[in-house]
Amino acid sequence: MTVTNNGNGKTLATQSALNSAIDAICDILRRSNAASALQYIPELTWLLFLRILDEREAEEADNAAAVGQSFTPSLVAPYRWHDWAAPGAAFREQLWNQGSGALFAFVNNDLLPYLHGLRNQPGATPRQRVISEIMSGIERTRVDTERNFLDVVDRVDAIRESNISTQHVFPLSQAYEGLLLKMGEKNNDGGQFFTPREVIRAMVQVVDPQFGEHVYDPACGTGGFLAEAFKQMYGHNPNPFELESLKRNTFFGREKENLIFPIALANLVLHGVDEPRLWHGNTLTGNETYGGLYAGAPAQYEVILTNPPFGGKEGKEAQVRFAYKTSATQVLFLQHVIDSLVKGGRCGIVLDEGVLFRTNEQAFVQTKRKLLDDCDVWCILSLPAGTFINAGGGVKTNILFFNKGKRTERIWYYDLSARKVAKRKPLTLADFDEFFELLPTRADSERSWTVERAAIEASGYDLKAVNPAAPPDGDMRTPAELLDAIEAYGQEAADALAALRRLTEQ
Repeated sequence: MTVTNNGNGKTLATQSALNSAIDAICDILRRSNAASALQYIPELTWLLFLRILDEREAEEADNAAAVGQSFTPSLVAPYRWHDWAAPGAAFREQLWNQGSGALFAFVNNDLLPYLHGLRNQPGATPRQRVISEIMSGIERTRVDTERNFLDVVDRVDAIRESNISTQHVFPLSQAYEGLLLKMGEKNNDGGQFFTPREVIRAMVQVVDPQFGEHVYDPACGTGGFLAEAFKQMYGHNPNPFELESLKRNTFFGREKENLIFPIALANLVLHGVDEPRLWHGNTLTGNETYGGLYAGAPAQYEVILTNPPFGGKEGKEAQVRFAYKTSATQVLFLQHVIDSLVKGGRCGIVLDEGVLFRTNEQAFVQTKRKLLDDCDVWCILSLPAGTFINAGGGVKTNILFFNKGKRTERIWYYDLSARKVAKRKPLTLADFDEFFELLPTRADSERSWTVERAAIEASGYDLKAVNPAAPPDGDMRTPAELLDAIEAYGQEAADALAALRRLTEQ
């Protein structure tokens, strides 16, 4: 796949060239009243989405004409990108010639309200509802001047998609994913939305969703798990029927945050999921903001991939919907996940270590007992403490893999916690190589071991990964040896003080 800049004839043939082009757009936005990633990414999102939508619908219209069929675009004139945004477009020139303020008046008072209202039109198509939701958080452009706005629009217009290459590379969506990483940085206060991409890839590879299965994330954030699942399934060369299903009826998610929900939709569309089946609202309380895209969603799913928020607290409104009452967000999400899996369904879920080792709160123990009774928890992968450091989270986390419908008899553990992670040294997929090598047989090694069900029950359902081959963390010296050491250190300190005193007396 190549992306051609029609504005100056330059072809962006590499991922780095495309990344640079998008970074240049972000630079303009940052100096045009959208200083942080939480401001400039939503602005770029809606413009880039409308640009790609225009190109895809032009291609669909050509394909329909080639076989003698009609095609009805999602947008009417003058609201299509090639009407008001493309360089040289007659309506764009008309707005500019009207003088200062006309372009912004059209965008803020005409275009955006029209896009917001698409979902309410009689007979609105699924795509029109998606468009309306992606635009739902945009009330007006954040760019400070019309000249800067047109500069951004021209650069967005220059980014043009061609067909997906036979190598299944997704350059534009990968560039967009790179932007989303910036929303997850600590200084942007967006860490709750971001799971490291390599962790997502490893989890999708283990759970391995198949054609015909429905994939669900009840806390989907920017849609990373669903997008990666699509990429992996697309790489298995779907036939036309399977591809249509992937695009329209495979990926389901829920997201509460108003800022993030439209970005998740746009992320999935850019990956090629034409109709993301996302629900906007609070998963745990059931309070719905918008559910129009979720109509006909299954009650249970074959595959769940998720990373629920860490450390959240829920009130009574959420707790009354669950068998085991607690304010701990992750414990409620774990109950929701168990209930949402079909018999035989598979799950990969990130949980903080506190959920695993806490045995002093009834709901924690009850939920873990239900998990082990209803599901086969066949693997717990212990992640390094700094895995979420770029999102401002130092909490220790684990990935649980389980299948519903058979009780847990034993758990195979794999320990990655010795890997030192830093902001400039994040986890890579290569760090999981030995894990994947041992996975088929679940063999023991210096990093892996198996714990039987009886031992788990005897511990009060403490599921924490404690590597028996790891060197002890504590001081193993006897009390007598410790006293000798203290005495020796004390003598060294006394000798040093005496030497200093002699020096001062000379």
